[in-house]
Parts: sequence; structure tokens; C-alpha cells
Amino acid sequence: MDSSTTKEVKVEFPGLIKVFTDGTVERIFGSPHVPSTPEDPETHVSSKDITISIDTGLSARLYLPKLTNDYQNNHFPILVYFHGGGFCLESAFSVLDHRYMNILASRARVLIVSVEYRLAPEHLLPAAYQDCWEALNWTASLGDPWLANHGDLNFEATESPPNGPTTTKGLFIGGDSAGANIVHNIAMRADRDTIYHGVKILGAFLSHPYFLDDKDDPHLELPYKIWVFVYPNATNGSNSFMINPMADGAPSLSGLRCSRVLVIVAGKDELRDSGVRYYEAVKTSGFEGKIELFQVKEEGHCFHAFNPDTSNAKLVFDRLASFLQK
Repeated sequence: MDSSTTKEVKVEFPGLIKVFTDGTVERIFGSPHVPSTPEDPETHVSSKDITISIDTGLSARLYLPKLTNDYQNNHFPILVYFHGGGFCLESAFSVLDHRYMNILASRARVLIVSVEYRLAPEHLLPAAYQDCWEALNWTASLGDPWLANHGDLNFEATESPPNGPTTTKGLFIGGDSAGANIVHNIAMRADRDTIYHGVKILGAFLSHPYFLDDKDDPHLELPYKIWVFVYPNATNGSNSFMINPMADGAPSLSGLRCSRVLVIVAGKDELRDSGVRYYEAVKTSGFEGKIELFQVKEEGHCFHAFNPDTSNAKLVFDRLASFLQK
């Protein structure tokens, strides 16, 4: 091979991603992109792609459950979803995520905004966090006709004397792996910054969350290296509270600004133990909401997204559906 045409590899995670010295990136792991569909033949869910920010290219794929003749049933809870992939792989437009969102929108009867955030290394963290916060606020503003006409932000009418009943506006957020990490950091940011028009996070699910709190575990060597790769300037490096919410000096987990949290783990997942420790830490933090743990012992990392037709995957979808119903 002519050496003048051979590109030199700068960084490589075998089977996942290569970065060359000329700045080009080759993503080895991942599923191909597929277009949105006016109506999915299996679930009858409609989808379309929208641009949220022209400046950054931030976009999303929206999923609308099949409409019925009953007007009341055509208003759905809204879920803002963040895909996994270690902050450097996969896409909201991939066949994997497209199939996943069709199933979830149909099963849970929710209107989904699946966020196509920017990936590292072209856009190092915190770019993805910033994109997802912007997408959350755009969703809260009901910035698309599907959201305005079919999204339901109203929940939990309460008595507030002397002014009588009030209605709070809220939505759900959720994600898998790196997306679950984003969910946590978005819910913590909501303690500092107000979401558009004061919309609240009603519930947050963290599926197989990408958290790291045990540097001595040899099984976590790759996840630690990937974190440094995607966020080389993180304060405290691999012990940043963005990746280790239980780190010394991290903000109190009582600051999670949502009413309910669901943590999903799998027994054969290398990230399982950190997910369980996160659940325990939130439970003892003084968090005023409700937190639940759901575990499927026989499975591995994000198994339900890769193989959604298995009996164990259906258990996860059923649990998510019950969580996402108001």
C-alpha cells in the first residue's frame, strides 16, 4: 500500500471507533440510519424529523402514536429521549433506535422526541449535554404542531388554598447508557436552571446508566477510557460528578428535580453495580420523589434495544409503559 495514501490512526477503540491524525473519524459500531415513516407497518406509529437549531444542527425524530376517533385519547404524555452510544456512537436516526422508539411509543402511548445530539470526538462534551438541555426546552415550548396538538403537559391537579385547584405542567425524560447519564445530568441541572415556562420533569428513567464509581474494577477499564476520550477537559477527570454522581464533593442527589425516577439494570451488564449504587445513593440522599429499581438478571447491557422481541425485553417495555402513564 502506498504510504502517502495511508492514514495514521491517532486513537482507536477496537470494534467501536477510530480517529485519524487528519481529524477524520470512522465509526465501526452502530446500526445504519433509516428514514422516518408516515406510519410504521408494525406499530402504526408515525415519525418525522425536525431541526431544533440551525446554528448547531441539533435535530430530533418525533414519534406519534396512532390517532383514534376519540379526541381525548389523542393527547399523549411527552417523553424526551436520549440515545446511548458512549457519547460518540449511534444516532436517533439509526435502525436500532427507530425500532426501539416505535415500540415504546406504541406500547406506552407517549409522544416521543428522540434527540439527535452532537457526538464526540468532533464535538466533545459538554456539547451533548447542552444540546439535550436545549432540546428539552424546545419540547417544553411545544415547538412543533405534533407537540402542540397532541402533547399533554398537564398533570397532578392539586388544591392550593386560597386560590383553588392548580395544574402543574410536566413531561418525562429517559435514556439508555450514555443517554441515561444525560438524563441524570439534565435532572440535576433543572435544580439550577428553570425549564421553559416552568415546565417540570414528571418522571425520569435511566436504563443501564453509564456511571463510573469503581476504578479498581478491571471490567470498567474501557468505559473509563471512553469517558476521558469524550470529555478530556472534565473537572476531576474520570471522577467528575458528571460520570460519577456519587463522587466526593458531587452535588447532593436530593437535587434531582423530578417527581419519580426509575433505574433499570441488567445482571450481566458491567455497569450494573454502579447503577444499583446510584439507586441506593438517591434513595438515601433526601430525594423527595419516588425512586424505583428494576432488574433483569439474565441479560446484558441495553439488551432490550438490541433484541426487543424477547420475553425479557417485553418485561422492560411493560415496565416503561407503566412508568410513563400518568
